[in-house]
Amino acid sequence: MTLTRRALGAAASTALAAPAFAQSPTDRTLTIATGGSITSIDPHFFNATPNAALAVHIFEGIVHRTADVKFVPGLATSWRVIEPTLWEFKLRENVKWHDGRPFTAEDVAFTYGRAPNVPNSPSSYAGYLRSLKRIEIIDPLTIRFHTHVPNPILPIDLASVFIVSKHVGEGATTEDYNSGKAAIGTGPYKLASYQPNNRTELVRNDDYWGEREPWARVSYRFIANDASRTAALLSGNIDMIDQVASSDLERLKREARTSVHETVGLRCVYLMPDFSRDGPVPFVTDNNGQPLPQNPFKDARVRRALSIAINRQNIVERVMEGQATATNQWLPPGAFGYTPDVTVPTADIEQARRLLAEAGHPDGFRLTLHTPNDRFPNDSRIAQAVAQFWTRIGVQTQIEALPWSSMAARASRQEFAMRLTSWGSVTGEAAFMLANVMMTFNRQNRTGAANASRFSSADLDRMTNAAVSIIDDEAREGALRDVVRWVAREVPIMPLMQLNHSWATRRGLTYTARMDERTVAMGVRPV
Repeated sequence: MTLTRRALGAAASTALAAPAFAQSPTDRTLTIATGGSITSIDPHFFNATPNAALAVHIFEGIVHRTADVKFVPGLATSWRVIEPTLWEFKLRENVKWHDGRPFTAEDVAFTYGRAPNVPNSPSSYAGYLRSLKRIEIIDPLTIRFHTHVPNPILPIDLASVFIVSKHVGEGATTEDYNSGKAAIGTGPYKLASYQPNNRTELVRNDDYWGEREPWARVSYRFIANDASRTAALLSGNIDMIDQVASSDLERLKREARTSVHETVGLRCVYLMPDFSRDGPVPFVTDNNGQPLPQNPFKDARVRRALSIAINRQNIVERVMEGQATATNQWLPPGAFGYTPDVTVPTADIEQARRLLAEAGHPDGFRLTLHTPNDRFPNDSRIAQAVAQFWTRIGVQTQIEALPWSSMAARASRQEFAMRLTSWGSVTGEAAFMLANVMMTFNRQNRTGAANASRFSSADLDRMTNAAVSIIDDEAREGALRDVVRWVAREVPIMPLMQLNHSWATRRGLTYTARMDERTVAMGVRPV
């Protein structure tokens, strides 16, 4: 797998070709069960994969991302660099919103003003738009973007921001989107109804500018429990499920009634401690239950000790049953910025104990590790395994598992000492996680939008900003690899594994497995 920027130039110079064939429309309903909790229909509320996977049915970006993470024309047909800090995009003609109004550059400009500023967002889309300085509308179908510094991957950044209509979106709240009042998109499906933590009903947009979808309706359901999703598929109540449990995968491959669809993924499971406090940290005490006077995670020796205490390969084999790859960075081999010399650390209990002692914790301490229990495969089981490794070095670790919707909201308020979480680098390059998760949280600069732990380093900020403004691909990748090495040394996060992604369908259907792990009706077709 090679994820480079080369495909970008080809896409930028030509319009999206017409599809080679069209599926015969049917009145059938496609029923999908997802294991990821969807927290809102507002496409700018929460930069999380389950939300984006649903949103892409209703809304679109000016650039589309394919299943194998290539970037092709979407609501824009072409783009070009006029100057190092000036891009021009030509927008698609004859695109209509679901209410029949025409799509124009005004909608794009409105969107990029709204997306970074949605109230109460647990993780905003600001990081994608951090380079934008000014937007210039030339005519209804031509728009120019002025950037603060050269941004060679601007079209890739913009691919993840869904365009909303200005005429409906002005003054609209997140609740207006959830109710359906403001959920007017240009996508292949229209919103019929939304029930949080239950299901979303969609109907085909017969006036869609692109390929006509074969499904008249899509029922997009949330079933958190792995076994329940599998049972629903085998019973015939569901046409497709995602996040297939590793314990069910081989069984579904052998089952005559089902087909399995898999791909290597871009999602890294990692641990991140709290950096928001210098003094006592919630859920951290000494062995007598008294709060520690200082935040132990501010000491890199403690972070290194916790990291090398974990036997990543053991977790991959025993918990994930091979459906992941142990890692010490956040991208798979072949991705832009993957650094071959940053290898998986060998688990070393004795060295971990020595590091803790050097940091002033010879007897360890007590810690609660918070984890979701419905966000990605085996999430809470991974946390249990980590807790066992940490307890061996004297860090007595308890687990508190929470539904993802609750955990995400609490994490954004810095309520946890240590979190097990994950990040999908859907742009296929290293800067995406750096800018959103590890750079200093700064609303004005639009950095650290998903940095709930509030890690901050002037060195990392400087290195990342310098790297992303380099035009030459080879030089930019070299600079990003230097940042990857810095992260491995300073341990602001502890990467554990890179997930594989799997879906299962009833026999007679096929699914184009996506590296960005989105579960979408547009990828399901009759065999």
